[in-house]
Amino acid sequence: MEMDPELEARASLTAGIVTAVVSSFINGLTFVLQKKGILRSRHRGGSHLTDVVWWSGTLCMIIGQIGNFFAYNMAPAVIVTPLGALGVLFGAVLASWILEERLNIVGKLGCVLCCCGSVLLIVHAPKAEATSILELEERLLDPVFATYLLFVLLLLLTLIVWVAPAHGHTNIMVYITICSLFGNFTVPSSKGLGLLAPEALGGGSSSSRALTLFLFLLMILTVSVLSQFFFINKALQHFSSNIFEAIYYVMFTSCVILSSALLFKECTTLTVSDGLTMLCALTTVCVGVVLLRISQEVWKEKEDQKKTE
Repeated sequence: MEMDPELEARASLTAGIVTAVVSSFINGLTFVLQKKGILRSRHRGGSHLTDVVWWSGTLCMIIGQIGNFFAYNMAPAVIVTPLGALGVLFGAVLASWILEERLNIVGKLGCVLCCCGSVLLIVHAPKAEATSILELEERLLDPVFATYLLFVLLLLLTLIVWVAPAHGHTNIMVYITICSLFGNFTVPSSKGLGLLAPEALGGGSSSSRALTLFLFLLMILTVSVLSQFFFINKALQHFSSNIFEAIYYVMFTSCVILSSALLFKECTTLTVSDGLTMLCALTTVCVGVVLLRISQEVWKEKEDQKKTE
C-alpha cells in the first residue's frame, strides 16, 4: 500500500528538521573543538594539525556536513539553513563547558530569539522544489541562475587571488565573504545529488546522463566544502570565533536562501503573510545570533582584563 503523497511529504519534512537539528548540534561542536585545538597547539608551540582535539573538530565538521546533505534533501533549504542558528546556540553552551566561557543576560536573550525564530521558520516553510532530472537540468541552465553563479565565481576569484593575501589577516569580512559565497554551490549541489542519486546509481534508462550530472555536482560539492573548511580555519587563526561565527552565519544563510530561491523556486508557493513571517523570523534568528556572540565577546574581554590586572 502506497503512502499518501501529502503524508509522505510531511514525514520527509519532519525527518529533515530532525536531521537539521542534530547536524546543528554537531556543527556547533565543530567550532568549539577546532578553536580548542588551535589554542592547545599555540600553548605547546606546535601546529594545530598535530592536535587530536582539532582533528576531532574536523571529524565533527565532516559528520555535520553529511547530516546537512540529508537534511537538505528532505526539507527546503530556506528552512534547513536558518536552523543552522541552533548550531550557534549549541556552540555557545558547549563553549561554556569546553572553553570555560559564560553567557550573560544578553546571550541568553539571543538564545531565546534563535529558538523563536527557528520555530516560526518551520511553521511557515515553503514546499516547492525540483522533482525530476529534466526539471533540475532546466533550472541549472536558467539564465538568471547562471548569471548569478558567474557573478559569484568572479567575486570569489577576486577575493581569493587578490584581496585575501593582502587583507585577509586584518579584515574579518574577507574570509567570511569567501566562505559564505561557497554556500551558493554547497546547498544546490547537495539537493541536486539527492535528486539524481536514485537514477544515477540505479541503472535506469537515463542513468548515463544522470551519472554525468551526478559526478559533476559531486565535484562541485567537494570543492566547495573543502574550500570552506580551509578558509574557516584560516579565519580562526586570526580572529575571534565568536564574532566570525555570528557574521558568517548571517551571510551564509542569506547566500544560501538566495541561491536556493533562484534555482529551486522554493519561494513561489509562499503567500504574502507566510513570506513576511519568514522574513521577520529570519531577522529574529540573525539578531539572536549576533546578540549571542556579542555577549560572549564581552565576556572574553572582561576575562582578558582580569588576566592583565
